[in-house]
Amino acid sequence: MLDGVMLLWFILTGASVLFVAIDIWRTPEANALRWGFIILTIFSGPLGAFFYVLGCREPLPGTHEHYVSPTWKQVLGSTMHCASGDGLGIILGAAIAFYVTMPTAADIGLEYALGFGFGWLFFQAFAMRDMAGGDYMKSLKMTFIPEFLSMNVLMAGMLVVSKFWMPAVDEASNPGSPAFWFIMSMSLIAGFICAYPMNWWLVTRHIKHGMMTVRPNSESSPAESNHAGHDMASMNHDSQHSEHDGASVTPKEGEQADRGMTMPLPPPLGTILMVGVLSVAILAAVITILVFMLPAAN
Repeated sequence: MLDGVMLLWFILTGASVLFVAIDIWRTPEANALRWGFIILTIFSGPLGAFFYVLGCREPLPGTHEHYVSPTWKQVLGSTMHCASGDGLGIILGAAIAFYVTMPTAADIGLEYALGFGFGWLFFQAFAMRDMAGGDYMKSLKMTFIPEFLSMNVLMAGMLVVSKFWMPAVDEASNPGSPAFWFIMSMSLIAGFICAYPMNWWLVTRHIKHGMMTVRPNSESSPAESNHAGHDMASMNHDSQHSEHDGASVTPKEGEQADRGMTMPLPPPLGTILMVGVLSVAILAAVITILVFMLPAAN
């Protein structure tokens, strides 16, 4: 039964990846988010393609800014960016752990280190450095908190599925087995679902960016491109854009930049710390349960 389900899943995934990989280059989106959708579709198959069409693909020329402006689509882009970058590192860690025969605790530690390292150092800070004016070190500082908070809940969701399911399927922990990739795909989908509420909080509090619109003929710089979504630059009060419903739009000549509105402030540091503690507690609880319930792997 499982073999048939996996075969169907891989066939649908192949078709979905082919569609997204070809079509997405016609969508005026940032390259980092384009690659994020491709990577996510590799592991989420038809679900990834469905969310690409529903949440990002421009339906008519010149409508992308408006199309991606709803908050749920902004959060979709933010969560997708997290899941694709962190997920690659986590899955790589699981593959390495199999070949070096690691105990459960060490396996989880490796997966977290690679997931967070790849997601933060490359997929967030490096890929999105234009938001920091091209300064990589500044981008690292800007993206650390949102990456940390999102990564914790994403990995908690992935661990619950992968570590409990793999022991029940023969050869599922072996990267050479189709079952490994199928279960890791399901675990990434579970992690995506778990990380979505956290990304909603991050995006609506202007701590993390969402979807964007990048027009190749735009005269503005990448950091100032007319785009939908909130990014970390919105935390600086020298921004020259007005924001409404998740869309950042350059005001027309003669109009007030903010129409009498003040720039939204990020939440207090204490609130961010409380959310951080909550994310750590969720991940720690999942890891503790796994370590004690899977003694054979230790």
